[in-house]
Amino acid sequence: MKKALPLVFLIGLFLITGIDLLAQENVDGKQVVAEVSGQKLTMADLEQKEGAKLLQAKYQYYMNQRKALDQLIDDKLLEVEARRLHLSVDQLLNTQVYKDIKDPTDDQLEVYYEGLDSSDSYESMRDRVLEHIRELRRTKARTAYVNQLRSKANLLVLLAPPSAEVNLQNAYIHGEKAAPVTLIEFADYECPYCQEITPELQKLEKEYGGRLAVAYKDFPLPMHHRSEKAAEAARCAGEQGKFWEYHDVLFYSKQLGVADLKEHARVLKLDGDRFDKCLDSGAETAAVKKDLEEAQYLGLTGTPSFFVNGHFFSGAANYAVLQEMVEQQLPSASKSSPATEFSRKEPGDPLAGNTTKPAKQQ
Repeated sequence: MKKALPLVFLIGLFLITGIDLLAQENVDGKQVVAEVSGQKLTMADLEQKEGAKLLQAKYQYYMNQRKALDQLIDDKLLEVEARRLHLSVDQLLNTQVYKDIKDPTDDQLEVYYEGLDSSDSYESMRDRVLEHIRELRRTKARTAYVNQLRSKANLLVLLAPPSAEVNLQNAYIHGEKAAPVTLIEFADYECPYCQEITPELQKLEKEYGGRLAVAYKDFPLPMHHRSEKAAEAARCAGEQGKFWEYHDVLFYSKQLGVADLKEHARVLKLDGDRFDKCLDSGAETAAVKKDLEEAQYLGLTGTPSFFVNGHFFSGAANYAVLQEMVEQQLPSASKSSPATEFSRKEPGDPLAGNTTKPAKQQ
């Protein structure tokens, strides 16, 4: 007589199998992720309703993927170079990369030891300190060597960050009407990182010309008490056709007091009375709030935050990162396509559907 399987085992087997079958079930080709009172919820439902809330989690996963991919690329570059020189990777590192590394002197070792929070004697720590410094210098040399290989290699990273729908109907856009790539920046005029990245964005626009359009979205952070009024002021300038000029003045001058905001309008030859009325009345408060609400809906947590053709990335970006993101999205067929320049805004609901492509020209 066969021995009966334990009830706990049977229940566990049923649950595991049931979950696995549910995850593999499809409705009209869409993966089912849950079932409520007989109604199936698919991954498409989840993405449509809650995708924005998952954006930051997806981005963290992407960053981990990218870190692993960069290591894989570095290893492959070393492998290819070693094969070219008829060496193993270890031989390449020892003969080409580490050959000029020198050990620190005893005086240098003692200075390093003195900076350690250790009760062990220098004599007992010396070998460990020496090996640690050797490893630091090897890592530095390896990184420099791999960077040289990267600069010479035909390297294109295709792993893209997660994407989300962003509305451009209430945004000012600068660039070309038919640009194949649109870069959207959520920024805060008082944010130092936004101030630092502005010249890099302008450099990027000059480099790519008609292939790139840049859109600006307001995301005044709560700890920056002058940024919301500055955002309203830029929009008031936009009502007189000088949004981007005023935008640049704010980032370069960093003078955001109300009196400063009004003075900037005079410097740019705007109608001062009309500008003051717009700013004092809060005529643009609702527009700024809509951008802020969209940023919150998307789960953004800081500035600057970027979307390139809908693909999200954030943090301390530099020119190389911006350039890579544009290149990744740039269709080769449109690299020399002419287009018509535009710089305009249109009102709209920030939670409306996907409007990442520029709308009609004003």
